[in-house]
Amino acid sequence: MEASTGLFAGSHNSNELVVIQPEEEPKPVKNLDGQLCEICGDSVGYTVEGDLFVACEECGFPVCRPCYEYERREGTQNCPQCQTRYKRIKGSPRVEGDEDEDDIDDIEHEFKMEEEKHKLMIGRGEDDNNGSLPVVTAKVNGEILNGNAELDGKTEISEDWKMHQGNLWPETDASVDPEKAMREEARKTLSRKVAIPSGRLSPYRMMVAARLVILLLFLQYRVLHPVPDAIGLWLTSVVCEIWLTLSWIIDQIPKWFPIDRETYLDRLSLRFEPENKPNLFPPVDVFVTTVDPIKEPPLITANTVLSILAMDYPANKISCYVSDDGASLLTFEALQETVEFARKWVPFCRNYSLEPRAPEKYFSEKIDFLKDKVQSTYVRDRRTMKREYEEFKVRINSLVAKSMRIPQEGWTMQDGTPWPGNNTNDHPGMIQILLARSGGVQGNELPCLVYLSREKKPGFQHHSKAGALNALLRVSALLSNAPFVLNLDCNHYVNNSKAVREAMCFFMDLQFGKSICFVQFPLRFDSLDKHDRYANRNTVLFDINLRCLDGIQGPIYTGSGCVFRRKALNGSEPPKTSKRPKMVGCGCCPCFGSRKKLQVHSKHDDGNEDEPTMTGIDEDKQLLTSEMNFENKFGKSAVFVNSSINEEGGIPSTSNQEALLKEAIHVMSSRYEDRTLWGYEVGWNYGSISSDLLTSFKMHSLGWRSVYCMPERPAFRGTAPINLSDRLSQVLRWAVGSLEILFSRHCPIWYTLGEGKLKGLQRIAYINSTVYPFSSIPLIIYCLLPAVCLLTDKFITPSISTFASLIFIALFISIFASSILELRWSGVTLEEWWRNEQFWVIGSVSTHLFAIVRNFLKAVSKVDTNFSVISKVPDNGEFHDLYTFRWTALLIPPTTIIIINLVGIVAGFTDAINSGGQSWGALLGKLFFSFWVLVHLYPFLKGMMGKQNRTPTLVIIWSVLLASIFSLLWVRIDPFVLKTKGPDVKQCGISC
Repeated sequence: MEASTGLFAGSHNSNELVVIQPEEEPKPVKNLDGQLCEICGDSVGYTVEGDLFVACEECGFPVCRPCYEYERREGTQNCPQCQTRYKRIKGSPRVEGDEDEDDIDDIEHEFKMEEEKHKLMIGRGEDDNNGSLPVVTAKVNGEILNGNAELDGKTEISEDWKMHQGNLWPETDASVDPEKAMREEARKTLSRKVAIPSGRLSPYRMMVAARLVILLLFLQYRVLHPVPDAIGLWLTSVVCEIWLTLSWIIDQIPKWFPIDRETYLDRLSLRFEPENKPNLFPPVDVFVTTVDPIKEPPLITANTVLSILAMDYPANKISCYVSDDGASLLTFEALQETVEFARKWVPFCRNYSLEPRAPEKYFSEKIDFLKDKVQSTYVRDRRTMKREYEEFKVRINSLVAKSMRIPQEGWTMQDGTPWPGNNTNDHPGMIQILLARSGGVQGNELPCLVYLSREKKPGFQHHSKAGALNALLRVSALLSNAPFVLNLDCNHYVNNSKAVREAMCFFMDLQFGKSICFVQFPLRFDSLDKHDRYANRNTVLFDINLRCLDGIQGPIYTGSGCVFRRKALNGSEPPKTSKRPKMVGCGCCPCFGSRKKLQVHSKHDDGNEDEPTMTGIDEDKQLLTSEMNFENKFGKSAVFVNSSINEEGGIPSTSNQEALLKEAIHVMSSRYEDRTLWGYEVGWNYGSISSDLLTSFKMHSLGWRSVYCMPERPAFRGTAPINLSDRLSQVLRWAVGSLEILFSRHCPIWYTLGEGKLKGLQRIAYINSTVYPFSSIPLIIYCLLPAVCLLTDKFITPSISTFASLIFIALFISIFASSILELRWSGVTLEEWWRNEQFWVIGSVSTHLFAIVRNFLKAVSKVDTNFSVISKVPDNGEFHDLYTFRWTALLIPPTTIIIINLVGIVAGFTDAINSGGQSWGALLGKLFFSFWVLVHLYPFLKGMMGKQNRTPTLVIIWSVLLASIFSLLWVRIDPFVLKTKGPDVKQCGISC
């Protein structure tokens, strides 16, 4: 290991491109005098006898006593370098698994604490009457530690914590020098859980429980009180209510344990950025994916890349890979221009600590940019940089204008060579290192930037975004092989330059960091209308649901803004915590104190001369089998396999750049994934359109856990589809992907059910994430029931008694109260919650229904539907695209429901007017539910009546036609109302 406890560090050769991490020889036991601890940077120190402290007798990896004791008490109890279990050293407390020793070696005897206590009691004398205690002195590890015997409550807690960290005696302020205080601060945990205040969470839980009880009483009343003259209408409504109640319960169960988290970036810097020494931060590979330069403009992609290159992280530890799945010359040339501008922009950001570091957002913000700026040259440099950026935008725009005129012979590069990606569906793999890691003035180094476009061949499944990310994963393993990977969409820029540092506070935690597979950040969006009409911000998901999942086993992966552990992406299982060895007896008496393992001998142990030969044959077979297993798992690339199984990360210093680039072309070819586990057990999963949901589900099923990080300044921001058509297409994609997972072998209901690695509440959360589209069926029926009641003059409930009225009132109060209390602890505003409720209804009656139909057709007739990339072009003007309507069949169901309810309202008023004032009371109840439907569909109705474009004629024709047919058939058939027998015409005549 190049750093402590699996941390990756070392000196980088800046003159070679592909040398990201040189390998280091294991440190020998000798020549340890003067060594520093590889974990905290403190001196290794000495033992109680005055000898040099050596934690591991096998390899002599330099670790100080506090870090050694912390690793034995809270960590894996193994040496970070050779993985040998630490033995107990004299002066350190016992832990589970230590072997018994015959001599007396308890800490109290070793340090003569009883004698010190006796001296303390004798030395008090008359000071007891004065209420003060003398200063106590104890010698530990060769250092003099002073302590005051009188402590208040807060000091007691602090000193107890210090003793937990490895100190054996409390200290006073007088004995703590600044350097030692910094070392103590660096040893502390890098993050912690912050519980939601019980004053906010407990009332919410109580109201949810009360709401559940009231719902059960409501359902009992509905089941026991049918409507005789409309039995079909009543039965349908009861079934829908039970269905929606079960859906609410499944959604509510995982919300029981929300938490927050807090990170300590100052402690991270103290531990991994020692003064006047090379930094110890682990390398990070950043993946950016793009497909269509028209829907994903190059200027947006360029801003994302610039914000990555300017992150507040060591430049020699960042490698940015841009995947162009559209093989566009426009994207390639735009990135070349981006490199030239980055040479000016990145130093400017670092010199003045700018936020955000995406130039488009930085120069467009209407803020006081002089705040907290003290350098006199800032104004001049900012003015110069703004002019440089405007010239950069002009060059990008000229490239875009040039790309609109496609030449007949195809595109050619600047040197006259034909562009290999002229045929986007059939082209070879392309890779070019646009920005090599080079030397220069410290602070002005630039990270590595690589452009690649994987090979595309007809007849091969390329698996869209998931396939592109897997190609990036393989190529990066050859060129840099960083142990951590940040995944960003091309329209999500880095808004907080310390985002990666925030993630490292969790990954580098000595206590639980090794069990974390990814750290997910919330996504925030720009260019949305003030009222967020179509709930594009997804605030309920990011600020409520994912925080609740973080309290169980971790949030789901949302497709972007996520830092992964490469080991988890390679399909490995999390490290197992060391268990205490079983106690065994000697065979003749119950020796309860012995923990030594019994040696097991076989009959071949005695006098078998052929054993070395057989052992050699078995080793050869085992080696051959392991090589075949690695080929079946990772593919036929020995270089990539060696990189994948290297847990330390990095690439050998002797690697040849040209050979690595050739191997990179090989691993991103179309045939490479054939007969391998790529997309199934390795990398991003292919089993669903929603590969992000399936990928996180597979990781959690292996026993990994994830973390949700919400820094005060949002880590990433981006653009979202602003018009209704694109928003509905996005939600349809999510719903289709969820149903694909539900009906696959990865169904969360039973996948890995007996293994116990996926927690029960986490499984329920995944079940809810896959079955939610089916709630559209009862919701659509319930949206049509008010109109049916108005058209037939019937209702779904009989005459309401006083008790029933109380239940109904209590139900509505509990619904609103539980929602308000949920907003109170989460910080979500009432408007955001209401927009989410409105779009939940809009999405359910349109996209979720189509998702069910689509998956049914796929299962029956193998009919599949391809999804196109959603437009991410920013607005030209004040929300220009908000009212843009594009034809899609998803618009028909909501429009039909609106028209049917409007017809029902007119029919209800007409019937009430014709019958006099006797039916106005019943009419008000029916109108309430009908208006409830219209209020939830109001954003959809407002979008259709937008000021820019008219509603498509086809939508109006189909909606009116379906509503008219439905109304006429209903009046003619009237299926939910019992037919009453009239008078017999034969008996009384026609005139009776």
